Amino acid sequence: MIYKEYQDLKLSALGMGAMRLPVIDGDDARIDEAAACQMVDYAMEHGVNYYDTAWGYHNGNSELVMGKALAKHPRESFYLADKFPGYDLSNMDKVEEIFEKQLEKCQVSYFDFYLFHNVCEMNIDAYLDEKYGIHEYLMKQKKAGRIRHLGFSAHGSYDVIKRFLEAYGKDMEFCQIQLNYLDWSFQDAKAKVELLQEYKIPVWVMEPLRGGSLAKLSEEDTARLKQLRPEESVPAWAFRFLQSIPGVTVTLSGMSNFEQLQQNIHTFETDAPLNDTEMKELLEIADGMVRKIVLPCTACHYCVSHCPQGLDIPNLISLYNEHCFTKGGFIAPMAMSAIPEEKRPSACIGCRSCEAVCPQQIKISEAMADFAEKLGM
Repeated sequence: MIYKEYQDLKLSALGMGAMRLPVIDGDDARIDEAAACQMVDYAMEHGVNYYDTAWGYHNGNSELVMGKALAKHPRESFYLADKFPGYDLSNMDKVEEIFEKQLEKCQVSYFDFYLFHNVCEMNIDAYLDEKYGIHEYLMKQKKAGRIRHLGFSAHGSYDVIKRFLEAYGKDMEFCQIQLNYLDWSFQDAKAKVELLQEYKIPVWVMEPLRGGSLAKLSEEDTARLKQLRPEESVPAWAFRFLQSIPGVTVTLSGMSNFEQLQQNIHTFETDAPLNDTEMKELLEIADGMVRKIVLPCTACHYCVSHCPQGLDIPNLISLYNEHCFTKGGFIAPMAMSAIPEEKRPSACIGCRSCEAVCPQQIKISEAMADFAEKLGM
């Protein structure tokens, strides 16, 4: 196992995420405890020392199962991360209640790592609102030793992350972002990494395989990679990409079966970053995957000046592209919930004034209608 130095700790470069544990009969709320415990035992035996859970994973059962699985091992032999569930605005005034319950569920007296969960457009105002006292409370727990390291995870835009850092950056010790070779450009993850580097905040990675979509590529793309590294599996390329990014400390993988765990641990037995040729090829493959699905908006903003509704069309198209590529998901609806109703895709009147000036000749009105239908808002 590769280890990364973090302050005075040595963290396994591969962390076990507990959002996609093995389940019974396809029911996300019914974790197969025996299988999950077997995976944790194997991970511990093979050098994984970082485990990540959260309040909402598996309908609240992830913390319980991880608590049981890790309780068999000496407390000093692993690092446990949990999160305050600000993705649900109804939790904002319950930080103390939830934190105490999380310790109980996980069967620990402290968390090695604790995060503001999912900083995004929907909750940034609440996270920064002092009336909830979230930052104040978590800092108090850190001083008391019940949180050893405080950080945040973010699915929000660059601007949202920057706003959070401007408020709390001095107290953040790490940041967890969605980072993979497809989102390097598609979700502008590169700019987010550079922003975190400016604040000297190390990067934790979530969604390294983008929910499994990068675990298998087309035959053509697979053949291109095999020419460069015949022995490397397709999923391993995604991890090698991350090994090439400065500042990446822990890569979390939500492994849902024993085979995935074994394969990923094998990959992280070696540190084999990509060379320039390999990186160029991989990013070209990612661009090709995106081009097959998304609209080619360049954010020139010509359309905005011609929209009688004043819609931020480039931003809406960006969210539409994300929603189409992911075939649903929570990111677009989450971001849309923070946009006033009169500025959403449903506000498009189909006048096509924007299309008359679009250099890419995108059928914007059709995209907005389709987006509104997909979102149901």
